[in-house]
Amino acid sequence: MILEVVKAPDKSLHRKTEVIEVVDEKLEKLLDDMYETMVENDGIGIAAPQVSSRKRVALVQLTPEDELFTLINPVITKKSGSDIFVEGCLSIPHVFGTVERAEEIVVEFHERSGNFVEMEASGFLARAIQHEVDHLDGILFTEKMIERIPEEELEDYYQKYEEEHND
Repeated sequence: MILEVVKAPDKSLHRKTEVIEVVDEKLEKLLDDMYETMVENDGIGIAAPQVSSRKRVALVQLTPEDELFTLINPVITKKSGSDIFVEGCLSIPHVFGTVERAEEIVVEFHERSGNFVEMEASGFLARAIQHEVDHLDGILFTEKMIERIPEEELEDYYQKYEEEHND
């Protein structure tokens, strides 16, 4: 079922989430609904607070061909490097801006199956995970935004970024 995406300035987006103790049918349904909602809204990630849930869970899938990461109780244990890049958010439509994030991270979480995972991530995947973990901690990207990028200038920003980082 496609859920309604909570939009800023809704105060619920600033509440910390609750640790998940058990993966049950209710959580399985929430995960399925979150995935459908993310896909329907052309997102690459979604966190439970964005669909009115206080559970500490997020999904990240950069493209439909990429692996879907189900992050239950994620904790980022290491960060290194730094990169500034543009971000957007399903909960803040049509707002884009640059955010500084770690270039590489180590994140620990439980998968849907219950398996514990310690995973290294870099680049855009690391950025997306950090963005979603921030949601779980009640932080929106706009609180870390360095510079707002008008939607009509996004293409130029991406092109300039590629030129600067491929030299």
